[in-house]
Amino acid sequence: MTIPFKSRPVEFHQYQLFPGNVFDLLPEDHECFLYGELFEQLDTTSIEQTYSRKGQHAYHPKLMVSILIYAYSRGVFSSRQIERRCREDLSFLFIAQNHCPNFRVLSDFRKDHAAFFQTCFKQTVQLALALKLASLGHISLDGSKFKANTSKHKAMSYQHLKEQERQLTDEIEALIAQAARCDQEEDQRYHEQTGYELPADLQFKQGRLSKIKAAKQALEAREAELNPDQPIDGKKQISFADTDARIMGKKGDFHYRYNGQISVDADQQIIVAQHLSLNANDQQEVEPALTALQDSTGRLPDQLSADNGYFSGNNLEAFAQQGVDAYLAPGKGETTPLSPLVTSERKLVKADFTYHEADDTYTCPGEQTLTVVRHSAEGQKIYQGHASVCAECPYFKRCCQSQKGEARTLSSDAQEPLRQQMREKMRQPAAKAVYRQRKVIVEPVFGQIKNSGFRGFSVRGKDKVAGEFSLVCATHNLKKMVKAMGTGLVRPNFGKWALNPAT
Repeated sequence: MTIPFKSRPVEFHQYQLFPGNVFDLLPEDHECFLYGELFEQLDTTSIEQTYSRKGQHAYHPKLMVSILIYAYSRGVFSSRQIERRCREDLSFLFIAQNHCPNFRVLSDFRKDHAAFFQTCFKQTVQLALALKLASLGHISLDGSKFKANTSKHKAMSYQHLKEQERQLTDEIEALIAQAARCDQEEDQRYHEQTGYELPADLQFKQGRLSKIKAAKQALEAREAELNPDQPIDGKKQISFADTDARIMGKKGDFHYRYNGQISVDADQQIIVAQHLSLNANDQQEVEPALTALQDSTGRLPDQLSADNGYFSGNNLEAFAQQGVDAYLAPGKGETTPLSPLVTSERKLVKADFTYHEADDTYTCPGEQTLTVVRHSAEGQKIYQGHASVCAECPYFKRCCQSQKGEARTLSSDAQEPLRQQMREKMRQPAAKAVYRQRKVIVEPVFGQIKNSGFRGFSVRGKDKVAGEFSLVCATHNLKKMVKAMGTGLVRPNFGKWALNPAT
């Protein structure tokens, strides 16, 4: 018995008698049509003015931005793959309006217009606010590491850079002296002055020396910006390919990376602000995050939550100066009750010690008083108890970690009152309820970005990388808007956007 498979359509090898629209082959509800509507809202006037009337006609900037954003939304990041999809994928062809830019044109546009991608991201934020997809009621801040476009095997430490610079300088001087001796000997032999090209080994060493000097200067400039007035550690490394990237990671997974920071609105997970950081931790990121929020939205949020990585004096001071209602986790285990009878419980943390502002002392859970024993030039204070008292305390094994048997120490600075206020605030049930929302606001956004395939940058240099990160964040926002349009939350109305009254 013959299985009744579907037969080949009669018109498979026939040409159509009348011309048709090839995009009618796409489903009517394909998301590329929604993206096309959104791309029409982007304003590219600022970048259009940089083009010249002379020469060959260029692709319109709005077309280039649309292709890149749509490609990123589909998990395609290679410029060569984007060109191939524009030739083979009907939805890409629709976004490209039957054009197919060369991969070098796409790559150069992505590298040369990093500043415009920042503007493009801000436009997506303003559009989301206009569509009521973000309200700035509760913002959650977080950061994640993305791999730089370089390898840690093509790098060198500061100490090695200095050694190689001295070695190559000596070798070049020796080669020049040798060449001078050869010239002198030949002049005496031939009695005629002859010009010689540089030897190949000398050219190689001079080229390598110039690269090492450039990398050394870049490392010194970077460290002067990040750690001013401090000597450079000889172990500090720099990559020859991307001198701005820094080694970041944990648990043995160390690579050259950038720290991408995003502020996400609680309503529809819209990224309302973003910035790129060279810091491996988040202890200095609140001030630039608040500046980015002001720049993209024009105001600060009603509430802002962040994890323990942001619990630093500088960050808390930035919140206090801006008057932001912040919710930061003080530290792990600080809400767990203590019991001196069980030695296997958690280690004692600073929150377990009671601070007395009147006499500037701490009291430990064992009722010992810790007083100031040392001041630093930066205003930091070191508090310490007595070793003999600590040795007899039931918390000794969970508190004192000194290999020399010294008493427990605590450090403090001018921002310590702010830390104490935040610890007291986060003990309240209402504050805990607000903070619990953070894990469903910002953490899924990084998961969505990385699960789409974006885990590393395609360009090099902080400015260009910051532009690509803005492109990634703008793509995320537009994906959220397309989803809202597809579910009926937002609908277009003859080119003008309006909130669906049924929602």
